[in-house]
Amino acid sequence: QVQLVESGGGLVQAGGSLRLSCAASGRTFSTQGWFRRPPGKDREFVAATWIGGSTRYADSVKGRFTISRDNAKNTVSLQMNSLKPEDTAVYYCAARGTTAWGTASSPENYGYWGQGTQVTVSS
Repeated sequence: QVQLVESGGGLVQAGGSLRLSCAASGRTFSTQGWFRRPPGKDREFVAATWIGGSTRYADSVKGRFTISRDNAKNTVSLQMNSLKPEDTAVYYCAARGTTAWGTASSPENYGYWGQGTQVTVSS
């Protein structure tokens, strides 16, 4: 049975850092990503990483967030630095078996999701 289990998140002041982790079980995924749902908004793309090591980021987080994966442990992490109040959201780990670059930022192209973890950044 495939499962994605997230950990991390919490409350942090603006300018601070947090690290999210996601442990996958049941299979290995070609693409793993992070999405977030800010209060009152739709789910949006944050970052993605491919099994070969490529990464992709939303413009809003470039230079501040770093996605990484450990293929041996089947985990993916999101290091979030210089956090801003607008980063406040529920963050979701996602995974899929395909590798298409162009569709990596669309949540409908991911078949597996974690339960979500709250990140709150206070000003």
